[in-house]
Amino acid sequence: MSKQSGFTLIELVMVIVILGILGAIAVPKFVDLSAGATTAAGKGMSGAVKAAHAIAIADLKTFPTVTELATYVNGEGVGAAATGITVDINGSSATVPTFTDSTCATATTAVGNTVECVGTLSL
Repeated sequence: MSKQSGFTLIELVMVIVILGILGAIAVPKFVDLSAGATTAAGKGMSGAVKAAHAIAIADLKTFPTVTELATYVNGEGVGAAATGITVDINGSSATVPTFTDSTCATATTAVGNTVECVGTLSL
């Protein structure tokens, strides 16, 4: 009499069920990480634009225009727009708002406007 070896149908079904449960637990964690990373990238770019603004003021000895400020921001996908500095985050374009007054109340309306205050990017 020969002994057969292998897995039974019940054993294979149990392995598939366990893998399904592990997958159901892991996938939402990765989705949450992606949203958190995008938010962190937005905060980081806001900080980078604010730092570039301070450097531009020190270098130019006056407030920069939106176009001049964009040249001081390092990174790919950075440009000047009428309302602020455009940045590429995760394949989408976002704008860090710029303002013509020191209280961040009056938004810039053209790339030639002087930037006295930089806002925070909200995603």
